[in-house]
Amino acid sequence: MVTVYTDERCLEHFAPGHPERPERVASAVTALRANPHADRQVWPEVWPAEPGLIARVHHEPHVRRVEDVAKSGGGWMDPDTFVVPQSYLAACLAAGATTQAVRDVLSGAHENALVLVRPPGHHATATRSMGFCLFNNVAVAAQWAIDEGGAQRVAIADIDVHHGNGTQDIFYTRPDVLYYSTHQFPFYPGTGRLEDAGSDDGVGTTVNLPLMPGCGDETFESATDRLLAPSLRRFNPDLVIISVGFDAHWADPLAQMRMSLNGYAAVLKRIGELAEELCAGRLVVVLEGGYDLKVIAGGVLAAAELLDGREPASDPVGPPPVGSEPLRAEAVIGAARTLHRLP
Repeated sequence: MVTVYTDERCLEHFAPGHPERPERVASAVTALRANPHADRQVWPEVWPAEPGLIARVHHEPHVRRVEDVAKSGGGWMDPDTFVVPQSYLAACLAAGATTQAVRDVLSGAHENALVLVRPPGHHATATRSMGFCLFNNVAVAAQWAIDEGGAQRVAIADIDVHHGNGTQDIFYTRPDVLYYSTHQFPFYPGTGRLEDAGSDDGVGTTVNLPLMPGCGDETFESATDRLLAPSLRRFNPDLVIISVGFDAHWADPLAQMRMSLNGYAAVLKRIGELAEELCAGRLVVVLEGGYDLKVIAGGVLAAAELLDGREPASDPVGPPPVGSEPLRAEAVIGAARTLHRLP
């Protein structure tokens, strides 16, 4: 079975013409419900996170500001990040659904989980909404896992074309959360250098792989095997959360990477195998970015199939235009391995 956490009220967070639009989640939900294996899907009811739960990783004035802007009729938190009257509830639902998924997986109620919510979260820092993100859904859930879920160590794998600066910042000094990110660099938000590896007690628990434009399946699969796998084995997590954005796909309109849906499936499958090896398969997949609707639908469907123990169907979008992997990509992976002293 695959357990899917979503809520239609997340679709009410909407600004005309904005790329972070309701259809992103709606297309994924439609694809899942039309799947021939839809009878193997469970759709629990979702509740919004309480402000106190969100304030475990966000400063209280920030939480209040999002609520106040929504209550006042809406506005812009930065040039990219909007709030409308329905946004505060949508953001609380996104954080709540992610936390519920983590709770259910850690309790053994479900083997794994797929979370389809918006607004996304990985750019939201402790004090700031940015990059289409209001609250950091994955960070809220990871903190709950450590506070109340019985987890001592949580690993977050951020497979998105953008660096999750908010998730990194929130856990940068922490030894109990591993943050791993593959991202196009330099690109929005301009963070995620190779040398950013954590500080204080968190030295070594931030693993960044800044990649040049044009990287595709071969590079991302190599990074998963040569960088993420040994990092996870050394960290030995009790739970793995994947922040997955389908914007590293070759058809995405906002970036310049060359992954295919087959490549995404290979990476997600490998991370699932690592979760089985290290933490009894406790895995939660959370949607972040991705702005081509066909790609999101196909990617989410592939993720659901993998979580249910099946191989995904054929790639509905197809391979990228003819090209080759940047020659420097393997050198960057090698440099990251050296920096982190991986076997």
